[in-house]
Amino acid sequence: MDRKYILKSSLNTARLSRTLAKAIDLFLALIITILAYPIGVVLAVAYLGVSDCIQGGQSVGKRFLGFRVISLKDGLPCSLRQSVYRNLPFTIPLFFAIIPFWGGMFCLLLLIPLCALEFYLIFTLDSGHRLGDVIADTTVIGNDPQGAGQEKLRQSWFRDKSKEDGLRLLKSA
Repeated sequence: MDRKYILKSSLNTARLSRTLAKAIDLFLALIITILAYPIGVVLAVAYLGVSDCIQGGQSVGKRFLGFRVISLKDGLPCSLRQSVYRNLPFTIPLFFAIIPFWGGMFCLLLLIPLCALEFYLIFTLDSGHRLGDVIADTTVIGNDPQGAGQEKLRQSWFRDKSKEDGLRLLKSA
């Protein structure tokens, strides 16, 4: 009997939502590029580079859909360096668009396969990470406005079990 599990569809929904959040950010970068063409490319690259570290790890698309980017090292919101690394698969091709015609063609030739790779990785890796997440050592989580869940995770990650065991032995004696 073939069963459909709710968890599987939830993961796919979350992955599609992440993809939509990145599409919103890329659309904003495209609008910036078109409206102020030569300098707009530089502004769009700058926006994409810093987008995941503003507002506590939320770009415009992630804020709209309720996601946040955190570091896998310490659980804190994405840093500027991680945001730049995380968005390299999108900023490098976009930078070539500053060259009038051939730069735009080269940008598309790079951007289409990289976007396809990102999409493929999100849906095939068990962790749901994309290439940018692997490069920057980050992950995307659902937004918790109170931060209660994140604080609980952070405490459990860094809790020193040997000290707790020693205190428990002292209390029981």
